[in-house]
Order: sequence, then C-alpha cells, then structure tokens
Amino acid sequence: MAGDPGTSPKAKRAKGLDERLARSAEKNAERLARKADNPGLGMGRKAGLLAGVAGLSAVGTAAGLSAARTFRHKKFIQDAYEGEDFALLEADRGCVVTTSDGVPLVIREVGPITAPLTVVFAPGFCLRMGSFHFQRAALAQRWGDQVRMVFYDQRGHGQSSAAPVDTYTVPQLGQDLETILQVMVPRGPVVLVGHSMGGMTVLSHARQFPQHYGHRIVGAALISSAAEGLPRSPLGEILQNPALEAVRFAARYAPKMVHRTRGAARSVLRPILRAASFGDEKMSPSVVAFSEDMIHDTPIATLVEFLHALEVHDESAALPVLARIPTMIACGDHDVLTPVKHSEEMAAVLGDTELVIVPGAGHLVQLEAPDVINDALVRLVERATPSKLVAFARRLKDRARG
Repeated sequence: MAGDPGTSPKAKRAKGLDERLARSAEKNAERLARKADNPGLGMGRKAGLLAGVAGLSAVGTAAGLSAARTFRHKKFIQDAYEGEDFALLEADRGCVVTTSDGVPLVIREVGPITAPLTVVFAPGFCLRMGSFHFQRAALAQRWGDQVRMVFYDQRGHGQSSAAPVDTYTVPQLGQDLETILQVMVPRGPVVLVGHSMGGMTVLSHARQFPQHYGHRIVGAALISSAAEGLPRSPLGEILQNPALEAVRFAARYAPKMVHRTRGAARSVLRPILRAASFGDEKMSPSVVAFSEDMIHDTPIATLVEFLHALEVHDESAALPVLARIPTMIACGDHDVLTPVKHSEEMAAVLGDTELVIVPGAGHLVQLEAPDVINDALVRLVERATPSKLVAFARRLKDRARG
C-alpha cells in the first residue's frame, strides 16, 4: 500500500517551514502592534504599523503554502548549462561611479575605451548585471574591439549600495543612468539596452534628457519592459494585495522588523517572480537557480519599494524621444509581468523599430532565449551605427570563420 503523501519527508519539511513562518509573522505582528500603541507616534507612522499588523499574518500563511508547492512541483530535468560560469562579469574591469545623491554604483566593462561605439546595459527589477551573462559572453566575441560594453548594478541591487527608500523610483534610475553616461562615456555614440526595470530606466532617461537622443545616443533596446505601470498586467492585481503593501509600509516605518520577516515576505513574492521569469518549465536548472539567487539576494526594502515604483510609473512621454533613433523591442509571449501588449503598444508609437516576440519565453527572455536577443542586438547596432564599422568588422570575422 502506498504511504500517506502527507507523511513524506518533503511534506514534513513543507509543513515545518509553514509553521515557522507563521510563528515568525505572528511574533512580528505583536511587535508592530505594541509600537502602534505608542501615543508619541504620528498618524502616518501609526497607520503604517497597523497595516503591517494586518498583513504579516497573511504573509506567513502564503509563505508556507508557496513553500509546499515548491516541494511538490520540483522536477529533475537535463541541464544544458551545468557548470556554466555565471560569474564571468566579475572578472572584467571594474570601477565605482557615485551618483549625484552619493550612492556608489558598481560598474563592469568589456572592450577597449577607444572602441567606436559603447553599449550600456541596464538590468531589471531584483536582478543585477549578471542577468546579461549570455549577452556579455557572446557579443564580446562577436563584436571584438569595435564595441565596448558597460554593465552596472542599479541602486539597492547587486553590489551597488543601498539608498534611502524614497529614492527607489524610476525617475531616479533615469538620473543614475545619466551620471553613468557622463562618467563612463563622456564622448562618442552610445546604444542603451534595458531589461524590465532597466528598460523603464532607459525610458526615464529619454524623457528627462531628450537632448542626447539622435546626437550621442544613437540606438536603444527595450527588453521585457513597459512604458506604463504594471497594474495593467495580469500580475498587477496580485502585486496590489494587502500583505505586500503591509510589508512596504513596514519597510518605511519599522525596517528592523521587516528584516526579521524577510524570509516570509520573500516566500510570498518568490512564486510570483518565479512565475514571471520563464515560460518553459524545462528551463536549465542552473539558469533558474542563477536567476533565483539574484532575486533572493535583493534586500527586502529594495524589493518592496521598487515593486511599488513599477506599479505606478508612467514614462510614456519618452516614446516620441526614442522615435528619433533606431530601436529594438523584445518580449516573450509567455511574459505575465510585462505582457506582449506593452511591447506592441510601444512599437506602434516608435518609427524605426524592430519588434521581436519570442515564442514560449517569459520575462527573463535574455536568459531563456539568448541567441534570439543577441542577434537582435547585433542588428540594432548595425542599424544605429552610421559608420557601419561594427557591421564591417562582423562581416570580416564571419568570412574568417568561414
């Protein structure tokens, strides 16, 4: 007779995690309630604490359920990228650029500073520059000395420093990008590549610094991005649930307590972000683990504040600016975070654009279908470079290989 599934080791681990997260949420809700009873608190802070009390219990419950689902649905599949060195970028030339408000951002670069063209990559929400791992590996070989690539971690992400939570906004990210361009690429043509929140960073920069477009910035790529907020997506309704908003309030008013409950909050968000990451259930476990490590390493304050910023942002005024230059827009047709309609709407406004829809891919399309995105970026650079130096160098290399 088959054993009871509820008594299996995996089921017991899931149940134990559920109970620990629920107890943690209950204890922290009690601490928040005691703080909210303090008569010296202002109304705004007291409201935030009360919101935390209301939401933390739900956070713990949802966390346990998501953990159980994770145990049940784990699959063992052949790993095409087993042994892949995802730390490739960490060996490249590096420096630190300090933003106008004093936040150090970590930079990595590949290729000579004398290259005729520079391509700057802006990573997405809860990710770091390593999310462009496959682009760095393939395009450095393909472009050679003709293109310099610059990568960086957004504020509060990766190796870059944290910042006051009220600066975790899309407009601020556009200003950060301007600082990076001034320091790292003071002269010469530039192509900007942004994924997810990085695409919104490019849009924000275009809106705030339109004078650069068509002059210094000669091309742009928006990958899995959107010009307006995420509530329009199916996932947007999930992101507005009271538990997540409670964590956001607590991150502002009681950050030490949010730190103690970071496991519960991340367990709530983990299935949401995982569902949005890949469209194919048979994705390489190594790639999946790499992406999940980036998500889990993101501080909880960064996560919840930028989550809110993505919900409310509106950079649609940047589209007429981008219409001045060649652009490439890419998206997976299984992306539930920034669905295809967002990309189609942006492409309809832009003139000289290539729309790339990747069948079966999710939000992390540059990791899921790297060859498709790499080829599209090569075409973009060839269209955006008037001198055709890059295209000429590529043809020479292709002939040499042949």
